[in-house]
Amino acid sequence: MALKRMDNVGIVVEDLEGTIGFFQELGLELEGRATIEGEWAGRVTGLGDQRVDIAMMRTPDGHSRLELSRFLTPPVITDHRNAPVNSLGYLRVMFAVDDIDDTLEKLRNRGAQLVGEVVRYQDAYRLCYIRGPEGILIGLAQELH
Repeated sequence: MALKRMDNVGIVVEDLEGTIGFFQELGLELEGRATIEGEWAGRVTGLGDQRVDIAMMRTPDGHSRLELSRFLTPPVITDHRNAPVNSLGYLRVMFAVDDIDDTLEKLRNRGAQLVGEVVRYQDAYRLCYIRGPEGILIGLAQELH
């Protein structure tokens, strides 16, 4: 057995349209949308009868994807959006960007808020965390040349 690749990271949201727009502003491309429903889907997730609107977002290099999901049924039962950085479990997704300052300016126009501050890690990166739509924690990294 050999691992081939990571296909995607899934994020559950309430506002699918707004979240798609935010990630498009960041530079991801909308690859496709669908409604997933039926007993087969519930067997995969263990949720039984479910109906979910999804949007698949692809990074410009074509290697990574975010699957944004809006559950219609069953309803969402837990909310982790405001969990601090040191919480257990899934926490954030990190993106490499060309210009962290320009990216922050564009994303602030879509409601992003800086969590701490932009910092320099040695001579390798400038890094920061932001809260995006619905409080989603996103890391940004600018490689220094």
